[in-house]
Amino acid sequence: MVAPMMSDAAFPRPPLAAWLPGTDRAGRFSALKFAAFLAALGPGAALVWFWSQGELAPKPITAAIHFSGDWALRMLALTLAVTPLRVVTRVNRLILIRRTLGLSALAYGLLHVALYCVEQRLDLWTVVSEIALRFYLTIGFVALAGLIALGATSNEAAVRRLGATGWNRLHALVYPIALVSLFHYFLQSKNDVTPAVLWSGYVLLLLGHRLLARRRRGASALALVGLAVAAGLATGLVEAAWYFGRSRIAPLDVLAGNLDFEIELRPPWIVFGAGLALAGLAALFNRLSPARSRGR
Repeated sequence: MVAPMMSDAAFPRPPLAAWLPGTDRAGRFSALKFAAFLAALGPGAALVWFWSQGELAPKPITAAIHFSGDWALRMLALTLAVTPLRVVTRVNRLILIRRTLGLSALAYGLLHVALYCVEQRLDLWTVVSEIALRFYLTIGFVALAGLIALGATSNEAAVRRLGATGWNRLHALVYPIALVSLFHYFLQSKNDVTPAVLWSGYVLLLLGHRLLARRRRGASALALVGLAVAAGLATGLVEAAWYFGRSRIAPLDVLAGNLDFEIELRPPWIVFGAGLALAGLAALFNRLSPARSRGR
C-alpha cells in the first residue's frame, strides 16, 4: 500500500494462485509472505483469546475497539517501515510483505469501526450521527476511507487501470493517511498521549527516511544518525505542542520532563534509539557490501 517508484510498463495479469495469502505475484509459495500473513493474524487471535478469558472486562467491546484501533495504526506503521528496511538491507524480497501488512492495517481498521457499530447496538443512524458530530470520529473515518481506497487499488489490475504514475500518486497518500490516523489517536487518547506520541515519532522517522531516499541517502549510516536526532527532537516537539495546545503546559517543562530518566524512558529517546538502530543496520550492510555502498 506504499507506492514504489514504477514505470508505466505493462503489468501482466497474475495467476489465480497469486491471490492466496502465502504466494508471490507469480503464484509461487513464499515462506516470507506466509510468515507475514500469520504474524498479521496474531493480534486478532490474541483479541479473541483475551475476550474468551474475560481479560477485557469490565467493558470488553470498548477494550476491543481500542485494541483493534491500536493494531490498525501499528500495521500501518509496519507497512511504511518495509521500504526503509529494504533500502538499508538491500533485501528486495521484503517488498513481498508490504501488501500483506497494508491490507492487515485495513482489516483491523474495519474491525475497529465494526466493533464501534456493535457498541452502538448496530444503530446505523446513531453511528453516522456520531461520526458527523464528533470531530475525532470524523477524522478517524477519513483515515479509514483513505485506507479503503488504497486497499481496493492494491493490486495489478488497479495499476493497469490507473497507470503506474496515477497509482503511485494515489498510494503516496499513505503518509497523509498515517498522519490523520495519528491525529485521531491523539484526540481519543484524552489525558495519556504517550503511545500516540511514540507512534508519531516512528512515523516521522519513516517519513524522514523517505525524504533521505529521494536524495539517494537512504542507506547512508551518517545521514541516518542525523535523521535519528531530528526524529527524536521532532517527537519531543510534537509532545510539547500537544500539551501546550490542550492544557497550556509550558513546552519547556514538557521537554525537560524527557530528561528525567527515573520514571520511564520517554518517546523521544525511544524514537532516537530506533533511528540509531536503523543507522547501525545500514552501517553493517554497507560494510558487508562496500562496493554497492560506494555505488550509492
